[in-house]
Amino acid sequence: MKFKRIKDLREDNDKLQKDIAQVLGISQQYYSEYENGNRPIPVTHLITLAKYYHTSIDYLVGLSDKKKIV
Repeated sequence: MKFKRIKDLREDNDKLQKDIAQVLGISQQYYSEYENGNRPIPVTHLITLAKYYHTSIDYLVGLSDKKKIV
């Protein structure tokens, strides 16, 4: 499954893959595989990304169109 929204959020926040990989404690190459859909994203990383971007996991995975948590 390709997670286009994690790429869009990263780019909207002017971050590089290596920046987000560092937040997750993984390599840039490993993170790239998340964005390209070549590797499933563990729930723990989805939680970290949702907190980092102040959004919901539902938004990250495409189950909701509400970008920001109110």
